Amino acid sequence: MLLDGVNHVAIISNDSDRLHAFYREVFDATVSRDDTHGAGERLSFVAVGPHTELNVFEVVGNTEAERQTPMFGRGRIDHLGLQAASLDAFTTIRGRLIERGASDGFVTDFGPLLSVFFRDPDGLEGEVCVANPDAEPGVFHPPGTPAARFASS
Repeated sequence: MLLDGVNHVAIISNDSDRLHAFYREVFDATVSRDDTHGAGERLSFVAVGPHTELNVFEVVGNTEAERQTPMFGRGRIDHLGLQAASLDAFTTIRGRLIERGASDGFVTDFGPLLSVFFRDPDGLEGEVCVANPDAEPGVFHPPGTPAARFASS
């Protein structure tokens, strides 16, 4: 394979400071660059992993961050998927998302991986994934299959 992950995802925000705080507080992300470009344009880089960042654009008058429709109706990029570093990190992130009302905490068991969905402060839907320690080789489950290890939490 010639690739080893995602370098960045570019997103639009109406409030970069609020978005930075969310990703910092939930995912321990860091803002590596935050600059203004021209009149009313701001670009920041939010590191969400060792080789992955969000390129956050804030453009005065741009209303795209306000336009959210149901899954698979949002345009060419529907949501972003983040990879948790470990099951413990996944559990920590899930708790932080629940505390902020960004997720209901439901964890899907897809077989090889576990997944929890969230919405960031701009309404962008995201998913955090981690390898499923309870996976059975060759067994896959459809969306909506509850993960037994998170069923009571």
